[in-house]
Amino acid sequence: MDIKQAIQEKYGEAARQAASAQPASCCGGSCGPITSNLYTDDETSTLPDAAVAASLGCGNPTALISLEPGQTVLDLGSGGGIDVLLSAKRVGPTGKVYGLDMTDEMLALARENQRKAGATNVDFLKGTIEAIPLPSNTVDVIISNCVINLSSDKDAVLREAFRVLKPGGRFAVSDVIVRGEVPEAIRRDVEAWIGCIAGALEESDYAAKLRSAGFVDITVEPWRIYDHVEAPGKFASAFIRATKPAAQPCCGSDCCKP
Repeated sequence: MDIKQAIQEKYGEAARQAASAQPASCCGGSCGPITSNLYTDDETSTLPDAAVAASLGCGNPTALISLEPGQTVLDLGSGGGIDVLLSAKRVGPTGKVYGLDMTDEMLALARENQRKAGATNVDFLKGTIEAIPLPSNTVDVIISNCVINLSSDKDAVLREAFRVLKPGGRFAVSDVIVRGEVPEAIRRDVEAWIGCIAGALEESDYAAKLRSAGFVDITVEPWRIYDHVEAPGKFASAFIRATKPAAQPCCGSDCCKP
């Protein structure tokens, strides 16, 4: 079984558990240190229970960035839809929020949560975060919640994120990062403790990949440090922000003309 298939199966099972009101488990492991206390009661009280139950993230990306009425938002790896539905309220009826997921069970759960929430400015898309099924230069803000670390081709994910963002568009995600070198045996042990961190990047590598994709104004801000006994302080949830450069005004020369 390849990594992508394994992720689909585990998140499909998480969706089924959430739909049946059972506690979901992150990547088949224990997620307490990583998924707890991420949203306020005010945020979750207005959402369907299954959307909250299916949340397997490592942060609250909707708290990272200001969203304005009329904006278009894309959530990479939208799961049961919690961050999509929270964003939909903030961009209002003139805005649009897309949720992208590759797992049929999660998409079905998210669409049912959308129906229960009465969100009419939301569209859930099937696809992968390495090949986003949206046109270039169409999204104002990209969010994601502990999903990019699962990809085996993060460069492709970040290139695609850059492509679909409008000039001046913003990238604001939560993800798990590694802080310094960690032996593989300890990485596997910590993975069993906090869930999906097998593909987590070192924080400077994350920033370098964003720069390579074309982003500027990059920050990687660890906010929840995991103090595993064998790797204290080596793994963290982080807020990661970047911007696609704004379009430059035409200088008036022939090179600017169509």
